[in-house]
Amino acid sequence: MAETHKKILFKYYSTYLEEVVSETMWAEIIDLEKGFYKLDNIPFFGPLIATDDIFRAEYDENEKCLIHKETLENSGNSIIQILILEEGFDREIIRDKFKSINCISEGLNETFLAVEILKEVDYAIVKNLLDEYETHSVIEYAEPCLSEKHRTDLLKN
Repeated sequence: MAETHKKILFKYYSTYLEEVVSETMWAEIIDLEKGFYKLDNIPFFGPLIATDDIFRAEYDENEKCLIHKETLENSGNSIIQILILEEGFDREIIRDKFKSINCISEGLNETFLAVEILKEVDYAIVKNLLDEYETHSVIEYAEPCLSEKHRTDLLKN
């Protein structure tokens, strides 16, 4: 992976943690000379970037690594965060439900998930699923990076 990908540092304020967070994620090299990359990870804590977004990074002397500078092109994908509230609830149940509608997730621990919503997925379906679980106090969720396409999906209903 190292020949086609680089680890990039993202620093941003997390509304979930209420502090500045550093998160390192893999990105595919698009143009090494220009510093262009495509995100190949699901962010956990909510920077305004989603998988497959194109961004610019440059080497930072203080951090001694590549650091995200700006997002250049949005993929149309979105990232949501899910916090499982119900004690003992098997997170795999939710992960499988999302997988069945073509949304993959990464678990940080037993109670926190980050979910990738691909551009082609109708976000209204996702939102209904999230709201159903939230209504039953199983989860809370946040939408730190909701694409324009997915915002538009919600307006159609």
